[in-house]
Amino acid sequence: MSLSLDTRRLAMLAEMGIPLPPQAAKVAAPDAAIDEQSPGLPVTPDPTPVSTPAPMPVRLPVRNDAPVSPAAIVKPTTPAMPSAVGHLGWAELRQAVASCEGCTLCQQRRNTVFGTGAPDPAPGEAPQVDWLIVGEAPGENEDLQGEPFVGQAGRLLDNMLKAVGLERHAEQAPGGRVYIANVLKCRPPGNRNPHPDEVARCEPYLRRQVVLLRPRIIVAMGRFAVQSLLRDSVADVESLPLGRLRGQAYAYEGVPVVVTYHPAYLLRNPIEKRKAWADLCLALSVANRPQG
Repeated sequence: MSLSLDTRRLAMLAEMGIPLPPQAAKVAAPDAAIDEQSPGLPVTPDPTPVSTPAPMPVRLPVRNDAPVSPAAIVKPTTPAMPSAVGHLGWAELRQAVASCEGCTLCQQRRNTVFGTGAPDPAPGEAPQVDWLIVGEAPGENEDLQGEPFVGQAGRLLDNMLKAVGLERHAEQAPGGRVYIANVLKCRPPGNRNPHPDEVARCEPYLRRQVVLLRPRIIVAMGRFAVQSLLRDSVADVESLPLGRLRGQAYAYEGVPVVVTYHPAYLLRNPIEKRKAWADLCLALSVANRPQG
């Protein structure tokens, strides 16, 4: 799953607004000239050519039984996973989410948003994936369609994934298989920020998804996804800027976690796309490490 910047991936990077080396830009130009960008997705030109970033220094995932500096951890604050959720299979978990009334978000939803990605290998079995992308909460389009990351943010995410060889619904892809989910499975009214009690009640579903999916890498996109996944392992994570959490690997349920910006944020701040690209390169290098 090494990163090879062929013409197609260079075109994806061009759509993301990532500056390319002159020789690479010449190759990508014919495809990148096709304007498939979403409205409102400006690209900020950068006169300085930038090559594909080398893997950044990574802090190896720390398991609970490893010695850790007291300043680097906090005691768990999320509730223990209910036994009913902790023993569910994939099909039962999906049904539990669909019928959940654990908080008031169920009162206004049209659809729950369980997740999407590589197809199930058999009815009722969890897909075996390499990457798990975790966002924050469904928006209006996600609530209507029952699928995470649709609309402009979803199109940008798809381009980001394609740049590292991933396809949303592909059974096989050069970069591996991917699954996409959110911390919250129901849309907060008016797309407001999730409340802490909503995150606490919904997080056991995500935790069970991680256990069943067994990904090689988790990419946490956005502040609330990062806080939910790292609350038990990073001190004061709620008060730390997301930018300070980038550039290293953490762990959730024994799986490495890489932090990056939410695609909706990148639509508003396109200059940060280069940092998101560096984060994906870091995630790729961590995912490619031999497991043992």
